[in-house]
Amino acid sequence: MSSGVSSARKFVEGRVVGLRPWTADLFSIQVEAAVKPFRAGQFGRLALPHDGEMIARPYSFVNTPSERPLEFHFIVLRDGPLTQRLANLKPGDAIWIAPQASGLMTLADIPAADYLWLLSTVTAIGPFLSICKTDEPWQRFKKVVLVHAVRYTSELAYQDIIRAIAAVRGKQFVCVPFVSREDTDFAIRGRVPQAIEDGRLAAHAGVSLVAASSQVVICGNPEMVKDTRHVLEARGFKKNRCSDPGQITVEAYW
Repeated sequence: MSSGVSSARKFVEGRVVGLRPWTADLFSIQVEAAVKPFRAGQFGRLALPHDGEMIARPYSFVNTPSERPLEFHFIVLRDGPLTQRLANLKPGDAIWIAPQASGLMTLADIPAADYLWLLSTVTAIGPFLSICKTDEPWQRFKKVVLVHAVRYTSELAYQDIIRAIAAVRGKQFVCVPFVSREDTDFAIRGRVPQAIEDGRLAAHAGVSLVAASSQVVICGNPEMVKDTRHVLEARGFKKNRCSDPGQITVEAYW
């Protein structure tokens, strides 16, 4: 994600209320803070003071706009000046957050279609869970396909939330996990772009991935985003713009 040092005046002080370790370097943090109303799919900026200034990074909201506490999913980076410290915070510790959310990866800017495809890697599942926990996608699309691509099964976080969504939405929802470095009896082995090309993703989802009936939202590591866009564009998909609606929406905070 993007880096930068920001002035403390751009943030409001909050408190950590929970920290959940999924693996040794994959965490979720829960925060109580006064932020302005936001849309599901947007991201906030968490910050901590360092040498008299604030180090901030963008993280998507996992919670819906109506849920509290705020929740963010993150990976601890080996040389990350912020994530190393986030992973060591405890309930009651101070944390800072930008009061105004950012990001255009919301359903408000996505055209109508039969099928909504949400393609994510690791922590990028966060904004898609926020979206799927609201009523809007289920009112607008016949079926929602959530893809979560990770390296190891231990990184398939939020299975409790995914099961809860599936229980409520039934056949209108399908989750397709990808695990690239382990063999499993339930996940697709490999990368998302290749599974689109060879038809495995559509087969697992039970839905045809074609431009005429689909909207695709991509959020994750830059390589996956780039390669997936290329594969989709070769199939007749185009980038979704306000002035020129298309079928591919990408979050650009990395």
